[in-house]
Amino acid sequence: MSYKSSTIKSKWKKTKWLNEDAYFRQYVPHTLPFSKKNLNSMLASYSTVFFKPTDGSGGSNIIRIRKTDGGYTSQLNTTKTSYSSSSQLYRDLNRFAGSRPYLLQKGIRLAKSNGKPFDIRVMVQKTRQGTWVSTALFTKVGKPNKVATNYNQGGSIGTFKKTMSGANFGQAFTQQLESELKGLGVAVGKNFDRHYRGFKELGLDVAVDASGRPWILEVNTRPQIYPLKTLKDHSLYYKVLSYGKHYGRTK
Repeated sequence: MSYKSSTIKSKWKKTKWLNEDAYFRQYVPHTLPFSKKNLNSMLASYSTVFFKPTDGSGGSNIIRIRKTDGGYTSQLNTTKTSYSSSSQLYRDLNRFAGSRPYLLQKGIRLAKSNGKPFDIRVMVQKTRQGTWVSTALFTKVGKPNKVATNYNQGGSIGTFKKTMSGANFGQAFTQQLESELKGLGVAVGKNFDRHYRGFKELGLDVAVDASGRPWILEVNTRPQIYPLKTLKDHSLYYKVLSYGKHYGRTK
């Protein structure tokens, strides 16, 4: 049986779906399509802005822009470039983008677990009966000097409770966040179903800022689960696989 679950590549389209609903708006960092006007307005509002391909995956080609005393610094992977003006920065970003559409997103300062930035993946899957269930919560722990936490950007996979405790969040708060995120995952599934048919699984990337507030960075319609095999305990991996069997997920 072949894999059957709808894929929507455009991050902008998915962001707009979420922003139509007041419930999700509180979770979505301010996001706009890349243009000179939007770049200037984002830089005026936020100290950190992310520049990411609308159709990108795996955390590649993401540039982090930070305001500095003398202007701006951009960082791609581990390479930093300084700019004295926003028009200089715009020129470079525009050249980098070429004809590919990009988004600008308010930068969320990720909480750190034992000194390393992390975000959370919430896996939601449909049962055979068509009900959404949040089946797995795990963390992607980034390298301290990298822009993205993704596994293929050198990040590692962690368990939710252990990562949260490494970030000094208490047990009660962690439990409360876990149920909030599981509910959020199911609600996102229902929202996506209203816009397009055929979704069987989704992977939410959720950032937690230093105060513990969750933010939806993006919703993946083709979430990878093989990195889960790097955890000592493979039970989460097999749980996701067993839920995915009926729509053709084999690995």
